[in-house]
Amino acid sequence: MNEPIITVTGLSKKYNITHQRGGYIALRDIIANAFRNPFRFLKSKAKSMIGRETQEEFWALKGIDFEVMKGEAIGIIGSNGAGKSTLLKILSKITPPTEGEVVLRGRVASLLEVGTGFHPELSGRENILLNGAILGMTRKEIASKFDDIVKFSGVEKFIDTPVKRYSSGMYVRLAFSVAAHMEPDILIVDEVLAVGDAEFQKKCLGKMDEVTQTAHRTVLFVSHNMSAIQKLCKRTILLEHGKVKMIGKTDEVIAAYLESNPLTQEGSLKTRKDRRGEGNIKLSSFFVENEKGERVNNIFSGGLYTLCFGYETKDGREAHDLSVASAITGPDNAPLSLNWSRYTNEDKNTAPAKGIIRCEIRQKFPFAPGLYHISANLFSGETIQDYIKNLGVFEVQEGNFYGTGADIKHSPILLEQHWSIKEE
Repeated sequence: MNEPIITVTGLSKKYNITHQRGGYIALRDIIANAFRNPFRFLKSKAKSMIGRETQEEFWALKGIDFEVMKGEAIGIIGSNGAGKSTLLKILSKITPPTEGEVVLRGRVASLLEVGTGFHPELSGRENILLNGAILGMTRKEIASKFDDIVKFSGVEKFIDTPVKRYSSGMYVRLAFSVAAHMEPDILIVDEVLAVGDAEFQKKCLGKMDEVTQTAHRTVLFVSHNMSAIQKLCKRTILLEHGKVKMIGKTDEVIAAYLESNPLTQEGSLKTRKDRRGEGNIKLSSFFVENEKGERVNNIFSGGLYTLCFGYETKDGREAHDLSVASAITGPDNAPLSLNWSRYTNEDKNTAPAKGIIRCEIRQKFPFAPGLYHISANLFSGETIQDYIKNLGVFEVQEGNFYGTGADIKHSPILLEQHWSIKEE
């Protein structure tokens, strides 16, 4: 029997969260008070030490157990705060566990955040050499892979430029290319790929598939993109509140995730890190309403729906020239629909500091049963203020689109149609 390449037993990670009572006090006030009345300052300091400052234990992970075999591509999914990134940091040896054991039988390369493992002052060329050395490769091995790494990343023109001058997309392209081509036994990839464009994401998924199918290397892949998880991974782990809720076939795990993870996104959007833009106005919520104005988590082919995007300004002032461009994509990240108020000349010149932008779909929902993703670009004039690629994932369920009860299997888009014959 083959030995697993990754064994995780009783894995737990605890953080201590400090709560300070009272409001904000500036450092200059603390220093002034200390000099003005040192005895009173020491007395108040003692009080804070014996009661006004409290600590709370937070278990990001609790009792995680699983095994991964060599050559497997394993998906890891869950809501924000479920513990996905903490798990990958422990597997990548960035942070130690509080309890439990992790056994890794092979070299590990990880891509967790933009720029992880890169020295900003070094050029792309130097960082490739540095990363290869960290992975234990010889100069000869690195040299043999160098041209392939640079070609795949698409940053040939800037390979001798310090990476601190790279855009986030360039960072990710080079970092993924290094991690994938250095032939690690275990490749760990977080949601960071969402920073890249659609074409590069497709290349990355193809490369990870090649890594597992051809080279029989192991991939752990965290993503909010269920279509990508479905395409790459036969087995998936579902995390919920720091615990393993389910491990099994990807389709079954995704179905369980969607059932327990409502389409409505409220507080979780504010903590999302996989976003980009100026950030002066941010998306704060997303939900869908039916024709009665009720929030829904189930979408049916042929239903009437309104897409709702909550936003907030950073400074509490009103916004100007506000608009949302929202895309719905299907399998393989293929765009199926782009909705934008600019197309209908309905941008708002002025908008309140906090509000909801509503996009009413004025026709029967045209998508056949299946998994779809929605992304959103929040604009102020021509400036992108906030962009979240995988804002939400939803499953369209069977509906009576044509009013005939017809079973629809062969098209992602449904069109209202009328057929007739005319004699010539």
